[in-house]
Amino acid sequence: MLHAQFDPTARQDLAVTVVDAKTRGDLTWQQLADAAGLSVAFVTAALLGQHALPLSAAKAVAALLDLDEEAVRLLQTVPTRGSVPGGVPTDPTIYRFHEMLQVYGTTLKALVHEQFGDGIISAINFRLDVRKVTDPEGGERAVITLDGKYLPTRPF
Repeated sequence: MLHAQFDPTARQDLAVTVVDAKTRGDLTWQQLADAAGLSVAFVTAALLGQHALPLSAAKAVAALLDLDEEAVRLLQTVPTRGSVPGGVPTDPTIYRFHEMLQVYGTTLKALVHEQFGDGIISAINFRLDVRKVTDPEGGERAVITLDGKYLPTRPF
């Protein structure tokens, strides 16, 4: 049976433990995802407290991270989601995403509604990909793909 967390503290504490174990083990998020048999974006989000993992995936990452059975149990619970506390984020990387939405949020909304109609893009039926590519003008670029199912608003 699937269980839900209502206090984010336990999952936040576990996320701190996971990052510490990952660092001590010199592991990558991709190695953990490979062990779990799921995407790197989903497993990373789960280990940082934003998703529940299936039992087999929870056991696989726990084995790599040397986590106990309590951690395996907790990794399977549905978390209280939201990893950025209220207000403007102070972490520079997270802030830049905030900035992108401040600048392009209304543009994204306008384009989505013009092309799809009134509705939302699901973060539940969702895929995320992050790739590093060479910038033809020098340096590197980040290509971030947010791929969510469109859910139309239905009058009732």
